[in-house]
Amino acid sequence: MRKAHEVEFKVYGDDMQFVEIMLDPGETVIAEAGAMMYMDSSIAMDAIFGDGSGREGNDFVGKLFSAGKRLITGESLFMTTYTNTGSGKRCAAFAAPYPGKVIPFDLSELGGTLICQRDAFLCAAMGISVGIAFQKKIGVGLFGGEGFIMQRLEGDGLAFMHAGGAIIRKDLLPGETLKLDTGCLVALTPSVDFDLQFMSSFKSALFGGEGLALATLRGPGSVWLQSLPFSRLADRIFAASKAGGGKGKGEGSILGNIALGSFFGGND
Repeated sequence: MRKAHEVEFKVYGDDMQFVEIMLDPGETVIAEAGAMMYMDSSIAMDAIFGDGSGREGNDFVGKLFSAGKRLITGESLFMTTYTNTGSGKRCAAFAAPYPGKVIPFDLSELGGTLICQRDAFLCAAMGISVGIAFQKKIGVGLFGGEGFIMQRLEGDGLAFMHAGGAIIRKDLLPGETLKLDTGCLVALTPSVDFDLQFMSSFKSALFGGEGLALATLRGPGSVWLQSLPFSRLADRIFAASKAGGGKGKGEGSILGNIALGSFFGGND
């Protein structure tokens, strides 16, 4: 029998997705602060101190320890709960913070544990613990793109994550190895060995565009990859902005590099 609440859901959209979660009376979903898009009037919202699992009960020290672990990952000390206080099914919807996909995970089908990047968690059924996972290898922590700390989701219910661009799942056989850009990793099961392979030459590291090292994932287990890490998107936006040396909107007009707004005095 599941310990986590059994919620129903539907994902909407294509490149700007959000998830709508249907709650029976008394059911609860937990989410990161600021993730809620809309909710029915019978949904009661509350801030909780802890990891969202509810396992600490009234133990303040346990809640403080759980919240402290979340603070280490860069998240807020508090999480938000959304509970159906009505008599029928009610819904609450949660939206991703940037273009990408919302990925549902049933942790009961993944052995009860999933390791994910720090900013990937969106929401989950009440009963899922959102904690931390330390990287045991110093090289991975320093150059692995995710630092020493990732998030650990534990439980037997549904959890939802968000990642940029298109998402693909790879199921690795024992000993099978996959190499990837360090920022493209979204999540992996604990059985997957996460390591780094440094570039074989200084020229490749300097001019190859992939940094000093590639991530190597060795099976058995499952991994989820994203095609557009947020850091890569942010770098391109900054590079195209004026602060990053990008050109104005009029660069392709008959006026050359003078934007129309600037020509008519619309821009300073």
